[in-house]
Amino acid sequence: MLTAPRPVVRAEHGLWALERVLQNHGFPLVAGADEAGRGACAGPLVVAAVVLPAGKRGEVPGLADSKLLTEKAREQAYDEVVRRALAWSVVVVPPQQVDRVGLHVMNVRAMRQAVSRLDPCPSYVLTDGFPIAGMPAPSLAVWKGDRVAACVAAASVVAKVTRDRMMGELHGRFPAYEFAKHKGYSTPEHMAALAEHGPCEEHRFSYVNVRAALIGQDVAS
Repeated sequence: MLTAPRPVVRAEHGLWALERVLQNHGFPLVAGADEAGRGACAGPLVVAAVVLPAGKRGEVPGLADSKLLTEKAREQAYDEVVRRALAWSVVVVPPQQVDRVGLHVMNVRAMRQAVSRLDPCPSYVLTDGFPIAGMPAPSLAVWKGDRVAACVAAASVVAKVTRDRMMGELHGRFPAYEFAKHKGYSTPEHMAALAEHGPCEEHRFSYVNVRAALIGQDVAS
């Protein structure tokens, strides 16, 4: 049975170093998993998993942690990732499920689901930040993985672009909150709209600021 290597990372490989180490130790299909929307108080939690091919084809131009890229650069990186990837998947967790089950529990479940949906199945999995038990392959949690591992960065881009597009669609349904601008995060503009209009069905009612706005609307009425 293959065991997980202790990575010896070569700086010259940059963002692709961890994958190169794992591939050289007998794990040819390395998946990365990451989420978008964990800190938002409205909209879905979106988790993505990606397996990039080895070699030059897997070296996606402009790939980086999605939070470090402009919207245009993220869209370009997204197009390249989905075109080049050996496999990729997305799991969308609606806010109602986040409220009912809990954010962390749903994040962990969605990570497992996203990786399990990959075809071909990965031989190793890298996750961003914290370990996930029950993966279909050996796994390793990488601190700031979206900044040090290409497959995790690719997953962060796919998750972020997918979620941003969904928030743009929600903006059309609920224009008063301007979801297209802040993507459901607790910006001053969002909090002002929440205080004025109260929460909509796409808000996470388990969050303190959303509950406070709801109570404020009840008192005002």
